[in-house]
Amino acid sequence: MILEMVASGGDRPVVTANGRSLTASDLLARARAAAHRFRGHPAVLYLSPSHLTYPVALFGAALAGIPFIPLNYRLGEHQLARLLARHPGALVLRPADLDALLSVEEGTAEEGPDAPELAQEQDQDSVAVVLYTSGTTAEPKAALLRHRHLLAYVLNTQEFASAGEGDASLVAVPPYHVAGLMNLLTNLYSGRRLVYLPAFDAGEWLETVRREQVTHALVVPTMLARIVAEVPAGDAGTPTLRSLAYGGARTPRPVVERALGIFPGTGFVNAYGLTETASSVAVLGPDDHREALAASDPAVRDRLGSVGRPLPGVEIEIRDDDGRPAAVGETGLVFVRGDQISGEYGGRSALDADGWFPTRDRGRLDADGYLFIEGRADDTIIRGGENIAPAEIEDVLVAHPGIVEAAVIGVPDPEWGQRIVAVVVGAGDPAEVRQWVKDRLRSSKTPDTIVFRAELPKTETGKLLRRTLLAELETTHA
Repeated sequence: MILEMVASGGDRPVVTANGRSLTASDLLARARAAAHRFRGHPAVLYLSPSHLTYPVALFGAALAGIPFIPLNYRLGEHQLARLLARHPGALVLRPADLDALLSVEEGTAEEGPDAPELAQEQDQDSVAVVLYTSGTTAEPKAALLRHRHLLAYVLNTQEFASAGEGDASLVAVPPYHVAGLMNLLTNLYSGRRLVYLPAFDAGEWLETVRREQVTHALVVPTMLARIVAEVPAGDAGTPTLRSLAYGGARTPRPVVERALGIFPGTGFVNAYGLTETASSVAVLGPDDHREALAASDPAVRDRLGSVGRPLPGVEIEIRDDDGRPAAVGETGLVFVRGDQISGEYGGRSALDADGWFPTRDRGRLDADGYLFIEGRADDTIIRGGENIAPAEIEDVLVAHPGIVEAAVIGVPDPEWGQRIVAVVVGAGDPAEVRQWVKDRLRSSKTPDTIVFRAELPKTETGKLLRRTLLAELETTHA
């Protein structure tokens, strides 16, 4: 359905990468040709950075009626081999294969009754995409997204061909991330040209925005922090940039406030979602950012630290540890429900009997329906019987003038169950930093130990690798 509608754009460029572009008709022709090549394989594995062939391969797989599986090409040899072994017989597209895929013209394969159908004629309940979760706390899981999940997200959040003629969206997130996938679909559906930046560099990102007259962009928190650092003062000089979306992990509030200052004419969007939810389920929009930044009311200003309100078609519920709906403002487990929600891993559904998906995030809803995420349930520190959210301590630490980033971890302790270790990037005196936290939070939430490091272990999309950090801390601070 989406590809056929996009193809109505004819000779209008719809995707650009490395100085080359494909028109709408080019994309349709190459996707159909790719579908012929893909038939006979159980799936297509895309093992490459962003490239012109990314949408070709995605739509080609859909036309062939087989799943599209973008893999993390940065994984180590053994990790990658384990993932490849899960998909015997699949066609693997590596960088060396991509130009050949672009050169294949429609009609080179035999047409006939078995020729691939257009997307709207596919079984909407069949698997469209398999995405592997990042595996920050466990082995990656294969999340299945069916055609109906993707369509539900696109149709609930976008208006067809609503973009202006010159609109262009810069995408720097990798193709194996759900945000990369859904940005491809939503931008093409709305009529916005996609501009891919295969490898992120803050200076190149800014230059690409100016050169390509980018109007919309998507980044993860680490990218936003580097962009902010690239512009030490004043305006970023990107007058065409009307919208900048960020998400995928917690974004330090000082970074957001600084970004709002250097992009004064840009509307900011904080998006919260998961792989299993087919991208965003809640957003904090441009007006929310402006109102929060200017507000004198602390409750309104605090919304700058929220992820906004549910998208159309999505319900959000907070439950206490006993599974009952939590009161307004009470922290609990975040559950989501809606047509875009998959919550399925290799044929096993995680949805409950009423269709609710447990995100495994802890959060709260305020009186106006704004969602505040306080971290993963598995990250909760239990110290002396008290549940402590690392995010609360991390926010206080990042507000310290000498600290750029912070990660708070609970390590085993024979007396308290767990003790609190804060790993920070920056400079300062450990005793003074501990006092900084103690002055702003109660003693039980003050880190027992402060560890300074040059950087924190993260995924390519900016998620903190807590499992890696915990393993290191248990070794060095046991």
